[in-house]
Amino acid sequence: MKLKRIAIANRGEVAVRIIKACEELGLQTVLLHSDADRGSRAFRMSDSQICIGPAPTSESYLNIEANIQGALAAGADAVHPGFGFLSENADFAAACDKAGLVFIGPSSEAIRTLGDKISFKRMAQRAGLPLIPGYEGDDQTLPRLLSEVEKIGLPVIVKAAAGGGGRGMKLIREMKDARDLIESAQREAKSAFGSEKVFLEKYLDRAKHIEFQVFGDSTGKVHHLFDRECSVQRRHQKIIEEATSPSLTDDLRRQMGHVAVTIASLANYKSAGTVEFLLQDGKFYLLEVNTRLQVEHPVTEEVLGVDLVKMQILTADNSFVFSEQDIRIPKGHSIECRVYAENPFMNGMPSTGKLGTVHWPEGPRRRFEYGFESGDVITSHYDPMIAKVIVWDETRPRAIEKMIRVLKDSTVFGVHTNIPYLIEILSHDEFIQGTMTTRFIETYFAEGLRSKHSEADRKKFSQDVYKQLIQKSANSTNTAVVQDQSPWMSYWRGV
Repeated sequence: MKLKRIAIANRGEVAVRIIKACEELGLQTVLLHSDADRGSRAFRMSDSQICIGPAPTSESYLNIEANIQGALAAGADAVHPGFGFLSENADFAAACDKAGLVFIGPSSEAIRTLGDKISFKRMAQRAGLPLIPGYEGDDQTLPRLLSEVEKIGLPVIVKAAAGGGGRGMKLIREMKDARDLIESAQREAKSAFGSEKVFLEKYLDRAKHIEFQVFGDSTGKVHHLFDRECSVQRRHQKIIEEATSPSLTDDLRRQMGHVAVTIASLANYKSAGTVEFLLQDGKFYLLEVNTRLQVEHPVTEEVLGVDLVKMQILTADNSFVFSEQDIRIPKGHSIECRVYAENPFMNGMPSTGKLGTVHWPEGPRRRFEYGFESGDVITSHYDPMIAKVIVWDETRPRAIEKMIRVLKDSTVFGVHTNIPYLIEILSHDEFIQGTMTTRFIETYFAEGLRSKHSEADRKKFSQDVYKQLIQKSANSTNTAVVQDQSPWMSYWRGV
């Protein structure tokens, strides 16, 4: 292997994930971190660390020059951008190349072609691939955009051309709101991605969100690694993902897989990427391509028995080529839940603070990817995701049951989490049947959860727990025993 040291231009659980993959490949790691992440789990696990700036992302994780100089100062051979931040920034990929650093991901040309939603749509149109009706023209004046909204017909969704993740995205249901929503989308797009360019799409109000994992090896040969169901979303951000989708017939899976490979091949794609679709009434439409590793990549790894991060690194090292043994058929079913620091009883309000006891119940085919441990601080600077919980089982019903059990047995103290919210979603009839659409959350959980307990109930519960802790403390000289026997360890069993 030619690569020796990998710089990680990211944070949290994805940085930890990359560190573990590098360890298995015998590679050294250097974490490029902000001042706010000094002492984080990734900081503690990496071989070396370089601070690239203060907490604000514009001065650290989104600062191309700071990341390049940090990687060079550390003597790195390559940079892994993870997901989010600069992972889909073509200028960053080009800057890495110019500095003599291997960018672990697709080429800057591929990112520019596919990552920009407008150029992607134009390429798909030329190839005759199925697209949602919309407008992606260069005329970005407000009168022209308003005119196109009327032409497409309501409802219409406005999206940032240069990014994703729900930022710069607004839904227009009435023309009287169109002007304000377009201007708001442009401001958000400018702030998040450095470009206020937007495009318009007809909004499909009963659609399912399906994505295909694609991968281009060192030779440029592209395969798809099957599909994921990502319809459970809140504010256009995914909460629960599964592999494979319960919504696809064998024929639909074949057709969509072919389209996914076609669009990636047209861009000479190498490394991991995701082709996203909307599916409604048996018809599918290309949505976008994410030119990076996906947050939900573990569910694909679980049903196929592959390691996408190691495949990325080996491809960047020009030492990964698909063989017949690499082309696998999915086995069983995998589900991923994103655990956020937020209050589910206050419509997902972010929750910050120092983590107390954190306990993940390990067991067969249970996987936990997390960037925070007991004693770490959840700040307001970044995404509030604490961990990803992933399970695998032989069937979808068994995987759902396992995930509910795992979440109930998980403990996160010090901040509120969305664990009760996730349990309610997993227990809902529509989710169990696999018929949910992207409007599932909006329809059933628009205002989060309603507490089943009165203030008096909560006060009594707290008092009872306090009495138990005091009593156990008085009966033991070993504080570790008190911690192990704490009723908090099984708190979510009562949810």
